[in-house]
This record gives sequence, structure tokens and C-alpha cells, in this order.
Amino acid sequence: MTAAHEQMASPHLDGGGVGGGAGDALAESGGSGRLGPPSWLALGFLLPALLLLGALVVYPIIYTAIRSFFDASGKKMVGLGNYTSIFTDHDSLLAVRNTAIWVVVAPTVVTILGLIFAVLTERVRWSTAFKMVVFMPMAVSFLASGVIFRLVYEQDPSMGVANAVVTSVHDTFAGGSRYPGASAREGEKGPDVAQGGAVVTRRPVRTGGTALIPLVGVKPENLPKTITPAKAAPAVPGGISGLVWFDFTKGGGGIPGTPDASEAGLSGMKVQAVSGGKVIASTTTNKDGSFVVKKLPPGSYVLRLPTSNFAASYGGVDWLGQTLITPAIIASYLWVWAGFAMVLIAAGLAAIPRDALEAARVDGATEWQVFRRVTIPLLAPVLTVVFVTLLIYALKVFDLVFIIGGGDPNASVLAVRMWTDSFGGGNDQGAGSAVAILLFLLVVPAMLFNLRRFRQENR
Repeated sequence: MTAAHEQMASPHLDGGGVGGGAGDALAESGGSGRLGPPSWLALGFLLPALLLLGALVVYPIIYTAIRSFFDASGKKMVGLGNYTSIFTDHDSLLAVRNTAIWVVVAPTVVTILGLIFAVLTERVRWSTAFKMVVFMPMAVSFLASGVIFRLVYEQDPSMGVANAVVTSVHDTFAGGSRYPGASAREGEKGPDVAQGGAVVTRRPVRTGGTALIPLVGVKPENLPKTITPAKAAPAVPGGISGLVWFDFTKGGGGIPGTPDASEAGLSGMKVQAVSGGKVIASTTTNKDGSFVVKKLPPGSYVLRLPTSNFAASYGGVDWLGQTLITPAIIASYLWVWAGFAMVLIAAGLAAIPRDALEAARVDGATEWQVFRRVTIPLLAPVLTVVFVTLLIYALKVFDLVFIIGGGDPNASVLAVRMWTDSFGGGNDQGAGSAVAILLFLLVVPAMLFNLRRFRQENR
């Protein structure tokens, strides 16, 4: 065997080559048998981050836990008193109840919406634009989102979008009052006000006669944009004619109970002819306020303007009232987080093997069966991560509730209660610390579950 062959057959005899490199690395590692820098060097690089983590996370957690066992002054230990008060105080119980509603409803609905959006937009051309629009609220801060929905839920329909839509739909199908707040002109010749706010003529009117019904108290914004001067309809046989008008002359003047040239007729006013307590016939006033009730049997009738003409206009829904405030805030949470869930689930859908879906279709499965028996099981890991992530955020939601709720105890959750007890007027950091620890204990299991899922996926 030649020298060259001997060198090739015994590479470890030389300090060079592969063996030499491994030996050098082993020597540099201090003979520990592990490649890479020593542990103390890695610890040196991690030390600043560890110190920062301890100062900003570990120390506050420990101090909060200790502070939760003391009273508001921080000098007297009360044991578990702050914790028991969470479940005995009325406002704290409301916060616990609302937090439970958030945990059950918000993550579930957002995950379902994200799944629906992801599936429906998978096969459309404009899916990218749609996903961008739905995801856009994530680019807005929670504070700004709270301000937006605070305006959306304004009670005044002229300011709140939600009530503007509700009142428009209501008035379209149910009709709205034309002249809310209007009333009869008092006087010998004017009509009386009957029970329930309806306006009736003081004296009965016989068929073939006429009736004048002057009204006052009509707000300028409720008058027709184009005012038509009041003009009574002429008498007709077998009917009753008359006039309903706004008995008011700008600048004063005019004769009360008599229509003047500058006074406006009230259009769209419902007029009923009543006999024996029953409505025999009805009609609606014209643009100039005139009306004719036709086809009446001979006799005398009382003319009545029903309360629907004067009732206050429909003001919409009290979104931020005691009943709807929590669902209304959860709706804003859906608006913010639906895009997040949709994007993650859409990424999971894109990773599903298409051959599994096609095999199910070839076997005769319908699209619903494919979705329920193939797509959902394959998406289960993604759906779980999305749901748990949303659950964590629902547990510690603060911004939306604080801004939209405006401090209403009926909308409070644990995070808001913690702030209120500690800094928002309660001035009891012991009670606030107890709420904070309770919230921490509720969040930790969900976080550990997510970490465990991530580790299983990385194996």
C-alpha cells in the first residue's frame, strides 16, 4: 500500500480534513461533546433580555399577587377578602357574568364568521380585495374602533348610523308620525283634545258640511319643504269636507281659527269620521291640508285626527341601554377580529390537499358533506388555534368596552373592573390586584394550550 493510500484510509491520523475539523470544534467546546459556543456565552447574550423580562413581567406579577392580599392602604393584610368580594359585590358579579358571555360568544362567532368568509371567498376572483377590506379593521387601533362604534350606536338617528338604518326601515314599513308634538288650538271655535292625544272636533258635523281643524305647535323641521297655502275643500253631498292647517302666521297677525293666505296646509294628516265610537270612514289630507271624507251615510259625525299623527317619531334602538350594551360591544369585536380569523383559516384552506377533496367528490359526497366530513376535520388544528387566540383576547378585552360602554357597570368586564378598582375612582389597588390575578389565572391555561399546540406542530 502506498503512502497516499495509507493517508486516505486513515484520515483521522492527520489534524486536517473532516476529522481534524470535528476535533478542533470538540476542543473548542471544552471537550463537552457539544458543538457550539459554551453555555455561559449564550447566557451572557440572553441576560439583558432576561433582566428586561423580569423587570417588566415577572416582578409585576409577583408584586400584584402580594398586593392582592392587602387592603386599599396597602398596610393591612386582608387575606382572601379581596378575592371573595369579587363574587359578592354586585358590580364585580356583573363583570364576571359579562366576561363569561364574552368568552362563550365572541370567539365562537368570530371563528364561524372567519370560516364562512374564508370558504365563500376561496373561489371568487375578487377574494383578495374582499379579504383586504375585511382585514382592514385590524389596522385600526382598538381605541379608534371604540370611538367609531360609539358614534355608530348614538341614539340620535341623525348621528348614529345604526339607528339611522333602523328608523329608515321602521318608517318604510310602519310609517312615521308627520307632525310629532303638534296640538289643537284652544278656543271656542277650535277642536278639543280627546283621551290619548287624538284631536277631535268640538261639535259634530253633518254630511254635506265642512270642518276647520287648526293646529299649533308644529316644529319648523316637520313642515313640508314646499309650503302650500291652506285652502279648504268645497262641500260635497254625502260627505264631509274640511281643512287641517298650521294656524300660525310668521311675525304675528292673522285671525285664530281662520286660515290666512300665509298659513300652511298640513299634508298627509289622517282624518277619521267617527259615529257611536266607531270609525265609519277615513281619508288623508292633500298638500294644501284639504280633505274630503266620502260615502258617508246621512247623519252627524265627529272628525278625529288619531294619535298616530302626533306621536313622537320612532327614535330607534337603545343600543347602549342595559339590555343590548354587551351584545352591541361584542358586535364591534366581531368587526375588528373577523378579518384576522378569515386570513388564518384561508391559509389553512390553501394547505389542504386537493386530492382528498376530489376523492370525496368522486365517491359521491355532496359539497356540504365534503365540507363537514373532510374540510372541517383537516382544518381542526387551525380552527383550534384561532379560537384559543380569540379566547385570550376576549378574556382581557378592555379598549372596546371602556370606550363604547363609557363606564356603564352593565357592560363592565374583568379587565375594566380591574382598572376601575385600581385607578378609575375605586382607589383600591388591593381589590384591583385580586381581579388582575384572577384574570391572569384564567388566561394562563389558554396560553399554555396554545404553546403545547405549537410544540406538537414543530415536532
